[in-house]
Amino acid sequence: MNNIVIVRYGELALKSPGVRNHYEKVLMRNISAMLDQRGVEYSGLSREWGRIFIKTSDETAANAAADVFGVVSASFATAVDADLDAISRKCADIGAGFIEEGDSFAIRARRTGNHDFSSQDVGLKCGDAVWERLLSAGKTPVVDLTTPDKEIFVEVRQKEAYVFTENSRGVGGLPLGTQGKMVALVSGGIDSPVAAWLMMKRGVEIIPVYCSNEPFADDSTRQRALDSIRVLQQWAPGHPFKIYEIPHGCSLKAFVEQCSRNKTCVLCKRTMYRVAYEIMKREGAAGVITGSSLGQVASQTSANMYAELYGLAIPLYHPLIALDKADIIDIARKIGSYNISVRPVTCCSAVPERPETRSECDSLLAEESKVDIDGLVRYSVSGAKVFKL
Repeated sequence: MNNIVIVRYGELALKSPGVRNHYEKVLMRNISAMLDQRGVEYSGLSREWGRIFIKTSDETAANAAADVFGVVSASFATAVDADLDAISRKCADIGAGFIEEGDSFAIRARRTGNHDFSSQDVGLKCGDAVWERLLSAGKTPVVDLTTPDKEIFVEVRQKEAYVFTENSRGVGGLPLGTQGKMVALVSGGIDSPVAAWLMMKRGVEIIPVYCSNEPFADDSTRQRALDSIRVLQQWAPGHPFKIYEIPHGCSLKAFVEQCSRNKTCVLCKRTMYRVAYEIMKREGAAGVITGSSLGQVASQTSANMYAELYGLAIPLYHPLIALDKADIIDIARKIGSYNISVRPVTCCSAVPERPETRSECDSLLAEESKVDIDGLVRYSVSGAKVFKL
């Protein structure tokens, strides 16, 4: 059996030849890393215009490839010569074991390259071959080109054709590592891992930053954040995370003791952004990713989100900004972080009873003048623990 996995991509095909060539090479490296991480045996990868091929007899390779950013679909297929008789025989062989009595079927054919037959010829020839094979097996064949019970797909290239029955839907996006690096603030709640994952889907390598609120939170919060980061790492084989754990409790203590209590959360967020910005510069990254979603909690009103950034020249990215909570939860379930994020942990005790929802920018600057903001940021950055999972 000449088995192979066909990998298809989307946006890459729209790039200029030079960029496309670079993106394809990155995608192939990422696919190899995912196959290795999943323990899938394969003998090599190759590419032709618009396709990447994995030479393997392991059917799980299609699902592994589909989980690589940039892949739109993958199919485990059998390769035959691009000859109409060879293709139709293979379709008949597959159909005999795939189509049961009472099932309707359809042939879905597409062709590229120079051949003396068309896609329609492939469909007719293969349909006839499957029909005859089913009859000879004592089955009653039924063709339904609209909503068939079973489909056999044929993809004809220049020298070979590929026959398969299933498509594994990919995550899409751009290959991880093609859009530089960004700092991702990861708290371990539902939102922040999803925000980081969505930017990874757009090709961004992330530098996870966890701000530890101890003594206002205990180790359960830290463990939840690290477990969320571990889930994200599974989506990024070949791109090991460099994680920063920041001591943030000292800043919170200063805000609680010296500033207006209802402004604690906004002051906290502004300081986190400052710290993330310093790490961004240190790592040569291009932005800071947050899990903010407009109006979801008190600190994420439009007024507060403006105030959080007032006077700060920091490139912030909010990929969840317009998503409903249900949408975010759906993505969290898909990527595997949801069950971790909903684990019970100790809530931050620095959160005020009535947090400010419409912060005035000038009043925040006045509050920050009561503490040594620059010193707090320096303390957090210098006290950072840097490690890999």
